[in-house]
Amino acid sequence: MTFISFALANGDTGDANVVGDLISFKSLILLWLPIALIVINKILKKKNKEDDAFRRVKKKHIIKTIYTWILIIFIVFMTSLKPVDFSRLYSQWNREYLVSRFGVYMYQINDMIKSIEPKMATLFGQDKANRQINEFYENRETNNKKNDYTNIFKDKNVIAVHAESMQNVLIGMKINGVEITPNLNKLSSSGLYFNNFYSQVSFGTSSDTEFTLATSLLPVSSGSVFINYSDRTYVSMYNLLKDQGYYTFSMHANTGDFWNRNVMHKNLGYDKFYSKDSYEIDEEVGFGLSDESFIKQSVEYIAQINEEHEKFYGTLITLSNHTPFDYNELFEKLDLTMTVDGETYPYMEGTKLGNYFVSAHYADAQLGLLVEELDKKGILDDTIIVIYGDHDARISTSQWNRFYNYDYKTDDVLDSSDPNYKELDYYWQELNRKVPLIIWTNDEEFQENYSKTVSTAMGMYDLSPTLLNMLGAKNEYALGSDIMNKKDNVVVFPNGNYVTNYVYYNDNKGEYKLLKNVPLEENYIEENKQYTEELIDISNDIIVYNYFNNIFSTADYKEEK
Repeated sequence: MTFISFALANGDTGDANVVGDLISFKSLILLWLPIALIVINKILKKKNKEDDAFRRVKKKHIIKTIYTWILIIFIVFMTSLKPVDFSRLYSQWNREYLVSRFGVYMYQINDMIKSIEPKMATLFGQDKANRQINEFYENRETNNKKNDYTNIFKDKNVIAVHAESMQNVLIGMKINGVEITPNLNKLSSSGLYFNNFYSQVSFGTSSDTEFTLATSLLPVSSGSVFINYSDRTYVSMYNLLKDQGYYTFSMHANTGDFWNRNVMHKNLGYDKFYSKDSYEIDEEVGFGLSDESFIKQSVEYIAQINEEHEKFYGTLITLSNHTPFDYNELFEKLDLTMTVDGETYPYMEGTKLGNYFVSAHYADAQLGLLVEELDKKGILDDTIIVIYGDHDARISTSQWNRFYNYDYKTDDVLDSSDPNYKELDYYWQELNRKVPLIIWTNDEEFQENYSKTVSTAMGMYDLSPTLLNMLGAKNEYALGSDIMNKKDNVVVFPNGNYVTNYVYYNDNKGEYKLLKNVPLEENYIEENKQYTEELIDISNDIIVYNYFNNIFSTADYKEEK
């Protein structure tokens, strides 16, 4: 359990910077009531002329009144929280934010519960879980078939860009003739572009993507792996590459304890984590250092790493394209209006989605800067670049509805009865959550003979098996697959939904949407549903019961680390 000083500051989220901000009025009320109870109790113990019976009744009445008021205040406090507040309490995504938002005492109670939860989960079912996991790996089809891409990037450097909130829908999109993501468009057309790719995040959002990419496991069904299960043993892509002589590192210009990265990046096999302390915060956008400055400073570190190590794998976690997508003077202004017959209408101007387009346009420009800076340093020729969106931007359907169904005459949305109306239902929104995945190199032979668009349904847990095959390595325990070996694929989401080339299945309603007008094989839906449930259970048990720590000897694991 974590104990937080009363002097803790929260400059990273901008919610609190002084002690007074952290100890809210609500917190003081909760502190005063127990103190008042103690004082009143002592007063009642003093000798007075009242008889014992009357004194006991009076004491019980006062105590009951105080507890009633404590309960009322607690209920009022809980009902004032929004759904997102409960989510943040549950996932503990940023502990400093929780203190500033909920107070020290509420945080301590929540932290105590969350620290006990993983320990309680492992008390029962260990043997059963181990048997089921063993059977799963023994019975499944081999995941290591060779293909045309096997070893194609062997011994190449890798720079992976964890592109914050970048959605696939932006690729190729134009606003008034201006490309929102010109650099992603260019890289996708000359590299391997996976246009049917999903992030599979749960409560841990960005950290879930980092975990799933590294291990090819799913996020846990309860809490966040980075917070609640950071002490477990994992088979990670980065450790597997280190066995092949790679130096591994991660870079992110935020505080190292955000999402507990200080601990988990080391656990997942990164040799070094360049966090906020490694950067000069000379230009800010949103939560911190601008992507432009981050890229420039990171490339200087990468150039040094390139000189000191034979080959490397590095992850750059961007930050600027982060919700709420507030406008920054560093952003290039985009014309988000609509002009009809010489008249100009607001369209996406001043909307969250419009702001997202502007923010993403800036983030995309920095991806172009990364390529340029690596080329200047002479690193690009021996390096492949992997770019993936960490999760969707969490833009509401109503915002997208305005984008696709704008009625300039009323500055509103078209009526659903209008023949030009495009229906955006639940399934549209779920499919719209796709994020881009691009594997790119400036090697002209590769671009000419191997670059293509891959449309097979693919999840984040498929990325490392696919990439490892290209680098000449493999993870025997990956739950995902090398997508180059798949004609159809099941992308399992932590909430029980799944998507394939042909259907999107909604587990909550027990229904599905057909994505292609083709007949399905008999039992296609049910078999994939059972597979989804099995994969969620297997992944969850591997994490909760610390499966890899049980099958690898402690001595071997320490030596490997």
